[in-house]
Order: sequence, then structure tokens, then C-alpha cells
Amino acid sequence: MADLKDMIYYILKKYPKKDHLSNARLTKIIYLSDWYSAINYNKQISNIHWYFDNYGPFVWDVLDEIKQHSDLFVIKKTLNIFGAEKRLIKTKNDEYMVTLSKDEKNAIKKIIKITKDKDWSQFIKFVYSTYPILTTEKYSYINLENKAKLFKKEKQGKS
Repeated sequence: MADLKDMIYYILKKYPKKDHLSNARLTKIIYLSDWYSAINYNKQISNIHWYFDNYGPFVWDVLDEIKQHSDLFVIKKTLNIFGAEKRLIKTKNDEYMVTLSKDEKNAIKKIIKITKDKDWSQFIKFVYSTYPILTTEKYSYINLENKAKLFKKEKQGKS
């Protein structure tokens, strides 16, 4: 599994719309990347134990990791379109070299390609349409690798 800070840094560097990378969107991009990787490579990229709460797949791991690496990341507080506080995440150190495998980078790049042009509403609808969210009870943990196995099995049964 990749180091979470590498995953965060790679997304921040590759995502074309830097003003979209709030803590919430970044966390969900990591979730989507983990889900894509679980389907295509049979394992998550991160070691996050995902939880389905009121806000979909969410954990504090991402923000905690960002705060632990103030040499790499900065949090800029701003307002979202509804006037509520939003935390934009940015990189601080352009010299940092991530350690991610080709498959890990491919999964992240695929999710960036899929989500980069989605506004917040479209993005959230996409996240909520994923198999793990559709098949997991709220307020419980999501095992993405197990969900990927079930998803592939179900998909095979329909073809």
C-alpha cells in the first residue's frame, strides 16, 4: 500500500482545477481511487478504513495526514459557494518525489480524468452512485476489496 502523503501529493500535483481541492473533494478522490484500484488491481492504494457517514465515504485520515506534513502541504481556509468554510489543500514543496507504483498512478489519473470537469453536485452524485455506497448501510465501515469482489461477481452474473 502506498503512503497516504504520496497519494495526496500526487493528486494535488496532477489535478487541473486546484481551487476544487477542498478536504472533502480530496478525500473522496482518494476513496474513488481506492475503489478503482480495488476493482482493477484487487487492492486499495491507501490503508484507509473507509466509513460511510452522513457525507458519504469520509474519514479524518486525509486531513490528519496533511496536518502531520506541514513541510509538504498547506491548508488555506476560504468559503464555498454556500458561504460555509472550505479548506483548500495545496502543495508547499515542489521538490518532493512520490513513491507510487504504475498501477497506483494509473488509478489516480483515471479518477482525475473522470472527476475533473464535474461541479460539486455532479461529483457527489458520482461518489454516491458507486457500488460500495449503494450496497453499504450508513454508519458502517466499507471494505472496498470485498466490495470489489462482490461487484465483479455480480457484474459477471449479468453478462
